[in-house]
Amino acid sequence: MDRAKHTNRSGKKTRPGKDAINGNEIAQSDPKGETIEALRRNIMYNLHYRRARIPRTATTNDWYMAVAYTVGDHITSRLIETLEAVCQKGVRYVSYLSAEFLLGPHLVNNMVNLGIYEQMQEAVTSLGLDFGRLIEQEEEPGLGNGGLGRLAACYMDSLATLGIKAVGYGVRYEFGIFDQEIHDGWQVEVTDKWLRLGNPWEIERPEIAFEVKFGGHTKSCVDRKGTCRKCWVPHRVVKGVAYDTPIVGYKVNSVPLLRLWKAEAIESFNFQAFNVGDYSGAVDEKVTSETISKVLYPNDDSSVGKQLRLAQQYFFVSCSLQDLIRVHLMAGNTLDTFHKCNAIQLNDTHPSIAVAELMRLLVDEHSMAWDQAWQMTTHSFAYTNHTLLPEALEKWSLPLFQDMLPRHLEIIYEINQRFLDALRLRYPNDGERVARLSLIDEADKKYIRMAHLASVGSHAINGVAALHSDLLKKTVLRGIYDLWPEKFHNITNGVTPRRWMVCSNPRLARVITRVIGDGWISHLEDNLRNLEKYADDSVFQKKAGGRSKGKINGIYPISLEGEPG
Repeated sequence: MDRAKHTNRSGKKTRPGKDAINGNEIAQSDPKGETIEALRRNIMYNLHYRRARIPRTATTNDWYMAVAYTVGDHITSRLIETLEAVCQKGVRYVSYLSAEFLLGPHLVNNMVNLGIYEQMQEAVTSLGLDFGRLIEQEEEPGLGNGGLGRLAACYMDSLATLGIKAVGYGVRYEFGIFDQEIHDGWQVEVTDKWLRLGNPWEIERPEIAFEVKFGGHTKSCVDRKGTCRKCWVPHRVVKGVAYDTPIVGYKVNSVPLLRLWKAEAIESFNFQAFNVGDYSGAVDEKVTSETISKVLYPNDDSSVGKQLRLAQQYFFVSCSLQDLIRVHLMAGNTLDTFHKCNAIQLNDTHPSIAVAELMRLLVDEHSMAWDQAWQMTTHSFAYTNHTLLPEALEKWSLPLFQDMLPRHLEIIYEINQRFLDALRLRYPNDGERVARLSLIDEADKKYIRMAHLASVGSHAINGVAALHSDLLKKTVLRGIYDLWPEKFHNITNGVTPRRWMVCSNPRLARVITRVIGDGWISHLEDNLRNLEKYADDSVFQKKAGGRSKGKINGIYPISLEGEPG
């Protein structure tokens, strides 16, 4: 790491950070300061107090973490204001349930959205550091793999920028799907250890934790109101612990949360087993429980892999819905208004078990009547479908479901029975239609059709492109469309212009801003059409397509003012 000299307030030449250690710079830290000098002091403060490092021994990762903490400090006050607003009685907000979030690196995106990119670049450079190298130090979060995860990330960015109160829910995977290395010309897949050096963007919430049950059996019991109910006696229970990542909108104060769940054992250490010398047995439960959130998309070719996939999906869905009910009641609301305050989007079929889980929570845990619970459930959920291939629509075998989630299988049977009874009344002589639309596929082996469960249990269904949505109505969900055409909508996939233009192609972003202003960054569709008048403008085309000469510290400066370099 280069350590260029700089001048302190007295004019004396010194190594970067020397006066910060021995003088007043650290004590004068201002977490909200946006000037170059304030940011520089804050970086040194975080290096000293949060990394316990001096500049001479600090590694690249230490400096990256100090810069990231400095940016994070600017987010914190916005986050607190957002949390206070969400906890008001009667507030309605969006919950986005997704098995993956392909977020990309946070640092540049957050600096751009906060409007402090250039100041931070100058502050870092004034400390004799390589700004580009610090940016490259950041590990990309191993929380997503493809288009579904990128869509989820873009939605969270857009919700933040629009100021919509929202929370994303998913799994805090310890390891991503894999890293790629090339050995002798061949791809070799290795473990994606994205958390190995720490994650400065997340906030651990050990006090926000929920129990998640698996296996066992059900039995009849009497609740506190004297009503006969079904009780679930699980074989094992794990704990889900919350980790929050603030999602920063573009030049707004609203900061929604991405709340991810880590699986832990209820009791992580068996003291009795350890005392008798069974050292492996003492941590068996810890190892088994934490497996649930270990890896993004474990291989499900084997029965054990399928069990883990289903466990992951149910785990994060159960934690998320329990959390939503907790927040709803904590804000002073009554449970019967849950659907009026919560719009829950299911990103594909992975979280579709949420339909049965919300019914279980309302009926079993909160003693609500079935009809009221069903009405609230269907008014809470909306479902995004991502595929037209029948074989790609998720299905779970009944024996597996019975073994892992016996109470949910009973609930799905009940939902299906009521659905098919209504279907037979509408189509009394059409057994083929009834079989085709049933939540249970009985053609070969018995399977639960998770896309059907999501469709029946939601009030809105959308595809992700106009053609896709149209084909959805005509093919894989045609029977559902015939029943409820009003449920179907199209929401075309898009990407956030902040990351995919301002961060990824800063020079083009500057050219566009120079010509039509910066309104397109937050209102793309309304403003980008203003570029059409320059389609044949050779000067504009040269600026938009030429190469920049303005590299600073190995990267292009992100500036939205003045002529491009």
